[in-house]
Amino acid sequence: MSTVAATIAHPAPSTLAPSATMSHLIEARDFSLRYGRKTAVDNISFNIPKGRVVGLLGHNGAGKTSLMKAMVGLIGGTGELKVLGLDPRNQRGELLESLSYIPDVAVLPRWARVHELITLMSGLQPKFSAERARALLKRTSVGTQDKIKSLSKGMVTQLHLALIAAIDTKLMILDEPTLGLDVMSRKSFYEMLIDEWCDGERSVIISTHQVEEIETLLSDVMMLDEGKLVLNISLEAMDSRFVALSHDASAADAVASAHPLLRYRQQGRPAALFDGEPPEHLQALGQRFRPSLVDLFMALTRKPELRARQD
Repeated sequence: MSTVAATIAHPAPSTLAPSATMSHLIEARDFSLRYGRKTAVDNISFNIPKGRVVGLLGHNGAGKTSLMKAMVGLIGGTGELKVLGLDPRNQRGELLESLSYIPDVAVLPRWARVHELITLMSGLQPKFSAERARALLKRTSVGTQDKIKSLSKGMVTQLHLALIAAIDTKLMILDEPTLGLDVMSRKSFYEMLIDEWCDGERSVIISTHQVEEIETLLSDVMMLDEGKLVLNISLEAMDSRFVALSHDASAADAVASAHPLLRYRQQGRPAALFDGEPPEHLQALGQRFRPSLVDLFMALTRKPELRARQD
C-alpha cells in the first residue's frame, strides 16, 4: 500500500456499521496497556459522548499516544475499551468506517500533486467527498496543482486535515497534529477543524502540548500522568470546581497551611490554586480568579519531588 493510503485511507465499508444511537462514542472500563514491565495506561475508566472537543493532556511518556493507538485498534490492552460500540482491536475494519486518525508522524508522498491525492482518496474511501476536500482547501493557500514537496510543513498539515475532514466520520483522533508548526499555522489548523468538522454530533480528541492555545476550543479535558487518569472533566465543571486565589506575600504562610494544589505567581503576585472553595478565613486575604488550564495541568502532573519542595 502507498504511503498516503497507509496514512489517511480507511478500508471499504462492511455491513457491520456502528450504532447511530449510541450514547457514548468511546467507553473505557478499567483499561490498561503495558509494554513488557512498563505500564503505559493504568486502569482508567471514562466515557466520551457525541458533540465534544476533548483535550488529552499529559507530559511526554504519560500514555497519550498509547491510548490513542488503542482507540484506533493499533495495539491492544486489558479491561474494556469500546469505540463507536466496537472492539477496536478485533473489529478494526468496521471501526475505521466511522473514525478518522491523524498520528503525530503522518506523512504524505512528496512526489504527488494535491489533485492526485484527492483522486486516490476517492477510490480508497467511499465516505470521502472530493468536492468537500476542494472546498476545504479553498480556506488554505494550498492549490490542487501543487506538489507535496513544494509545500511548507504548515501547508502539508492543513492539506492533511482537509483530506481527513472530507471523510464523513463520527470521531476524529488527532495526536499532536500541529507539532513543529508556527503559531499562525496552528491557529489556521484549529480554525478549520472547529469551523468545518465539529458540528455538535461528531467528537474530536486532540493530544497536544500547546495547552494554552486550545483551551478556548475544548469542551472537556482529560489529563494523564504516568498512565493514570488524574482528571476527566468538562471545562464548565472545571470552572466551578477549581478556584485560584491571588494574595499578598504576608498571607503566604496562611495560604500554605491550607495545602493548595499549587502555589505560583499570577501577574507578579503570589497565588494558590484550590480544588474546591478555599477555607473561608483565606478568602478575605486574597482575590479570586479563574485558573487556567495550564495552571491546573501543572498542579496535577508535577513530579512528586516538586510537590514536596513546594509543601
